[in-house]
Amino acid sequence: MAIANESITLEQIQDFKGKYPKQLWGLFFSEMWERFCFYGMRGVLTYFMVTHLILNTGGHMNAVQANLQYGATQAFVYAFTFIGGLFADKILGFRKSLFWGGILMIVGSAILAFDPFPENNFFLGISFTVIGTGFFKPNISTMVGSLYKRDDSRRDAGFSLFYSGINIGALLGGYACIAIGKGQLFTSFIPAQYTWNVAFGLAGVVMTISLITFLFTQKTLGPIGLSPFRNKEEDVVKVVRVEGIETVKPKEPAVIPVKVKSGKGWYEYAVYALTLALIPVIMTMVAKTEYTDYFMYIIGPATLVYLVYEMTKHTWAESKKLIAALVFILFSIIFWAFFEQSGGSLSIFAAQNLNNVVAGTLVLDPNGVNNAANSVFVIIFAPLVGLVWVALAKKKIEPNTVIKFGMGFLFLAAGFYVLYATRFFEVVAGSGIASLDVFVLAYFVITFGELCLSPIGLSIMTKLSPQKLQGVMMGMWFLASAYGQYVAGILGAGLSEGGENDSLPQKLATFTDGYYQLAIYALIAGVVLIAISPLVRKLMQEVK
Repeated sequence: MAIANESITLEQIQDFKGKYPKQLWGLFFSEMWERFCFYGMRGVLTYFMVTHLILNTGGHMNAVQANLQYGATQAFVYAFTFIGGLFADKILGFRKSLFWGGILMIVGSAILAFDPFPENNFFLGISFTVIGTGFFKPNISTMVGSLYKRDDSRRDAGFSLFYSGINIGALLGGYACIAIGKGQLFTSFIPAQYTWNVAFGLAGVVMTISLITFLFTQKTLGPIGLSPFRNKEEDVVKVVRVEGIETVKPKEPAVIPVKVKSGKGWYEYAVYALTLALIPVIMTMVAKTEYTDYFMYIIGPATLVYLVYEMTKHTWAESKKLIAALVFILFSIIFWAFFEQSGGSLSIFAAQNLNNVVAGTLVLDPNGVNNAANSVFVIIFAPLVGLVWVALAKKKIEPNTVIKFGMGFLFLAAGFYVLYATRFFEVVAGSGIASLDVFVLAYFVITFGELCLSPIGLSIMTKLSPQKLQGVMMGMWFLASAYGQYVAGILGAGLSEGGENDSLPQKLATFTDGYYQLAIYALIAGVVLIAISPLVRKLMQEVK
C-alpha cells in the first residue's frame, strides 16, 4: 500500500533502495536554479564594477578596489549563511528559511534588473541577494544530509550528485549572464542598452523557478525541514469534557482534540521584520569595504565563542567531533581563498590576458569560460568521483575524509602551477595574450581538488554535528567560505596591483607570479593536512 506523501516518516525516507533517495532529485533541481541565480550574479560582479558601475564620484572602480569589493560582497554572502542556519535551527525551520531567502533574492534581482548602473541601486540589490542567499544556501544542504542515516556509506555519493546539480546551475548562469551583459549572447533579441538589465533580471526569473520547484519537492520530505515550533503548535491532546452536573449515573465523558499553542509563533515574524530592517545596514557595510574588515574581525571569534557555549551542552565525545569539524573548517578557509580567485583576479586576468579560442576552433568569451569551465568539469566528473568513492568503500580501501581534503590541496596546487605556466604559452610571443586552452587545463586540474573537498565537506559537517547543531555547523562551513572569499579579495587586490598602464606582458608576469606563490602555499597546506590526519581521525571517532 502506498504511503501518503504528507505522512511519510523520516525512517521511511532514509530506508531507500539504490544509490540515491528520490527526494534528492527535487532538492537537486531547486538548488540548480538557485545556483544559476547566484553564480550568474557572482560571475559579473568584478567585470561589471570595473567597466559599467557608475560610482557617486562619476567614475568606475579600479581593479584593486573591485577585487576588494568582490571579496567583501562574497564574504557577506557566506557569512550570512551562518545566521541563516541559526535562525533555521531555532525558529523558522529549513523550509521556511529557504523560501524566505529565495524571495529576498528575487527582490534583489528585480532591483538590479530595473537599473543596475547607479552605485546606490547596485548595492541595494546586492544587499537583498546577500541576505537571501544566507537564508537559502545552508538549509537545502542540511536537508540533503537528512535524507541519509548517519552511518550510510552512500551519503558522499549523494552529496557529489547534489554538487553536480549546483554546477549545472553555475555553468548556465555563469556563462549566460556575463555573455548577455557583454552583448555577446541573444544580441538579435536584446537591445544593446538593456543587456545588463536582462542579465540581472534573468537571475531573478530562474530563482522563481527554483522556489516553484521546491514547493513541489517539499511534499515528499515528510518531517524534514519543518519549523522546531511546528510540532508544538500542532500537537493535539485529548481533553475530557464534562457537560453540566448529572443527578444520575454520568455518561462516559467526551474526549475532544485540542490544539496546543507554543506561544512562540511570533518569533517567525520577528525574524522577517529584523531581516528587512537590516537591509540598509548591510547595504552600507557591503559598499564600504573597511566595514567588512570590522565585521570579519568580529563574526569569526563570536561564532567560535557561541560554538564553545553549545559544546558545554554536549558530551565530550560529541565535542571532539566538533573540534574535528573545526579543523576541516580552518583548512577550507585556505582552500577557498585560493580557489575564489576565479571571481576576482582571474576575471580580470581572463579579460586582459587570454585569447578567445578553445581547441583551435571554438570561439568563446574568456570571461564566460572563466565562470563556466570549472562547472563543466564538475558536471562531468562529480557523479563519477562519487561512484568511485562508493566502489572503494565496498573494497574497504576508500581514503578517509582527512586524506581526501589533503588530496584537494594537492590538486589545487597543481592547478595553480598550470595557471603560472600560461606565461609560457602566449599565442604570439611577447604579446602578453596567453592560450585559453592552457587556462582551461588549469581549471580541469583544480576541479578535482574541489571534488575532493567541497562535496565531502558538506557531507562531513552533517556527520560530525549533533542533530540540534546541524544548521549551525553547516552555517559555520559556509562562514569559513566567507573568510575564504574575504582573503581571496585581499589576495586578488595584491595580484592586481600592477600599474594601470602596465603592458600586457607585464600584467601577464604579475598575475602568473602570484599564481605560482599560491601553488606553493596550497602544496604546503596539503602536506600538513595529510600529516595530521591520524590525530583528526581520532577526534572523528566512528565517523569516516
